[in-house]
Amino acid sequence: MKTIRIKEGRERSLLRRHPWIFESAIAKGGADPGETVRVEAHDGRFLAWAAFSPASGIRARAWTFDEGQRIDAAFLEAACARAIQARARFDIQSDGMRLVHGESDGLPGLIVDRYGDTLVAQFLSAGAERWKAALADALLKETGLTRLYERSDASARSLEGLPPAAGWLRGEGETELVLREHDWRLTLDIATGHKTGFYLDQRDSRRKFADHARRLAFQRVLNCYCYTGGFTVAALAGMRAAGATGSAGHVTSIDSSGPALERARANVALNGFDASRADFIDADVNASLRRFIEEGRSFDAIVLDPPKLAPTAAHAERAARAYKDINRLALKLLEPGGVLFTYSCSGGISADLFHKIVASAGADAAVDGFISERLGGAPDHPMTLAFPEGEYLKGLVVVRK
Repeated sequence: MKTIRIKEGRERSLLRRHPWIFESAIAKGGADPGETVRVEAHDGRFLAWAAFSPASGIRARAWTFDEGQRIDAAFLEAACARAIQARARFDIQSDGMRLVHGESDGLPGLIVDRYGDTLVAQFLSAGAERWKAALADALLKETGLTRLYERSDASARSLEGLPPAAGWLRGEGETELVLREHDWRLTLDIATGHKTGFYLDQRDSRRKFADHARRLAFQRVLNCYCYTGGFTVAALAGMRAAGATGSAGHVTSIDSSGPALERARANVALNGFDASRADFIDADVNASLRRFIEEGRSFDAIVLDPPKLAPTAAHAERAARAYKDINRLALKLLEPGGVLFTYSCSGGISADLFHKIVASAGADAAVDGFISERLGGAPDHPMTLAFPEGEYLKGLVVVRK
């Protein structure tokens, strides 16, 4: 078994069971991509068994901190079983859920989502890639399913020195699926959609937005970066429950992807909503917000769910300016008493920093508001005590004064 030795004083995070070992912490040692290595402190004490990645700044990712554990197919099968069984503890109102959330589930670099009878997996680390076949077998065994599609085409693969990969790993069939979420249905394509095909992490936020739309009887909603219209459908569902009729209860959705907007229109129709209650704009969000201000438009509720702007802390300063600008514009467009659901899915932006960014945006817009709630990813996208980096999605519900 190959060994890597950690520099003196750099073992503290491993003693706290944090799974990442950075290149700068390693005194000596190496291995092939994905190979299991013994991780030792400077004095030879055992720290962890980890998967080595010679191309990545995260040079190794810990599988386990138990010296007596053997990293093999049986270990991976047991880890998959624990992750899948943990989802039974959560109240997930959908037939789509995340079954494995990487490091948070003890399977670094592995993401697995279930959409009905189909699994979609991303193998994003050298360790997950090396054990791909065993992991695929374990996932199908533990779920009793036969179809597994690979979407290992995220940019994170390149950081591990791995080429993109996509296609059926096990089974075959249509990639166009229909997802049941709460009281509505949403279509997706696991071959072409973002991530594994859909943003399951916003499931609970969509329900919450629908509840706000019902309780507060929203009349004019703006959904920015709408993608395939999940928040649009949620808003319309809430409006319908509130009894909004006629010209009342309208949603404007903006995205710069024509295909995503077409699917959003289809999702509105699939749930039986009147097409006249929703319009879709293929445009840049910032430019559209500025134009709405010039036109004197305003909204009862706005959703800001932009793409990842700061994948790491090194990108935080530039991303902060972009987040501030869109929040400033949105707050200007929000009616007094209106509600802003604003998010950051950037790992490089902490919850505290995001709060400060939105507060600064409010100051520049000369708008104050109550923060009625802090939001995060759905519970099947967990953050653990030892791995706070699992909290990549954070949001605020702001009620304008």
